[in-house]
Amino acid sequence: MPSGIDAQPVQKTVLFSSLPPEWELDLIPQIQALLRATKQKVFVLDDDPTGTQTVYDTVVLTTWSVDALQREMQSPDTICYILTNSRSVNAKRAAAINREIAKNLQAACDLSERPFTIISRSDSTLRGHFPAETDALANSLPSRPDGILIVPAFMAGGRYTIRGVHYVEEGSALIPAAATTFAQDPVFAYANSDLGKWVEEKTGGEVSARGVARLSIDKIRLGGPLEVYDTLSQLGGGAICVVDAVSERDLEVVALACLRAESAGKNLIYRTAASFAGIRGGVPIRAPLKANEMKLMPERGGLVVVGSFVEKSSEQLAVLLESGEARGVEVKVPELLDSSDAATFIEPIVEEVNSILEVGIHAVVYTSRQLVAGQDERANFQIGKRVSGRLVQIVRGLRISPRFIIAKGGITSSDLATDALSITRARVLGQILPGIPVWQPDVSSRYPGGTYVVFPGNVGDERALLRAVQILSASGSQS
Repeated sequence: MPSGIDAQPVQKTVLFSSLPPEWELDLIPQIQALLRATKQKVFVLDDDPTGTQTVYDTVVLTTWSVDALQREMQSPDTICYILTNSRSVNAKRAAAINREIAKNLQAACDLSERPFTIISRSDSTLRGHFPAETDALANSLPSRPDGILIVPAFMAGGRYTIRGVHYVEEGSALIPAAATTFAQDPVFAYANSDLGKWVEEKTGGEVSARGVARLSIDKIRLGGPLEVYDTLSQLGGGAICVVDAVSERDLEVVALACLRAESAGKNLIYRTAASFAGIRGGVPIRAPLKANEMKLMPERGGLVVVGSFVEKSSEQLAVLLESGEARGVEVKVPELLDSSDAATFIEPIVEEVNSILEVGIHAVVYTSRQLVAGQDERANFQIGKRVSGRLVQIVRGLRISPRFIIAKGGITSSDLATDALSITRARVLGQILPGIPVWQPDVSSRYPGGTYVVFPGNVGDERALLRAVQILSASGSQS
């Protein structure tokens, strides 16, 4: 285990059995009733498209003009996602994006006279621009927040926070997040799994671990919404509060208490993973989509694009390629980076993919699996941007619409959505598998009404990508 790790792996069953029983009551109806009563709209600023992985029948925007936001303010929906893709840019640019959205949201609020709250949705394995994004929001809204809640638990992905420590599930064990490969991210590395210490680390000591408030699993489960409300009521001056959670019910308790605290005048900003965002917006968990609930382009092959380099993505890619369900087309990253002529590099790949799709076979376009890293954060961003740009060019070069499109990885799925498919507004239909959302782009896109699957890099077991392709293949035969 790397030096400096502040917690040890534990057996999931052993740790879970030591916890108090979860709150008995289903609190979603009360959350929905309070949202209706207050007319509050929840806007989720998503730093990549995977944040929609727990909601359904929900709008996602990839633009944030005042007019676009005002139209969503007028919708009866209680929640709306805004894809910022800020994880793919540097901290300075990410902060600027958040400031712009906050300003436009306030203008839309003034025009529509509808209150709103903001959730800054980021990665459940603690990667992202914190505190740059929450600082930008806090400094851009008319009223300074009383508290900033950190809620990284994501049940569908096996991420849990227990007594302040954030864990990642691997098999039967819970591994402290800082002991996983996610913590070695070349841009967002960290050394602490205890969230109080993680906050101190990420703020450069500006906020001490001792100064971080905590909502423990014991308080959430034994005290329920009333005791959580009492803790929230004591927050002030932009205090940071880290939140335990093991189940969606835990998050319901917190969400209801937050709504009550906001109704009583507390101003809160949230930095969360996907699970809390949907629950705070009143969206209950629903079973994955059935095959006949997704519209597919008939008699054509489907397209899978794998840009994610995380270990889990590579494992899933290998299983899919070995299955024979799809034909692979490798994009060799070293050659891509050495190539000065994009057209010469891209054209043969585009032609190969077109020929595969036209005969009804699924195509898998994937980047070579050996990670090419730069000398510093800026160089890594530039490499990632160039690779993603070439994937966008490949998809834009297709002369037919694939039966379905699966984009593997947050940055890949964001860039394909906005740059290759020109999606400005889509509806999240639901999930094809737990934690894997399906979008239906609107008529203004280059893939109107199609099935676009946003497949996070770090979600699912090794057969999940194969299962998604098989489900979509079955759906195609029924449409």
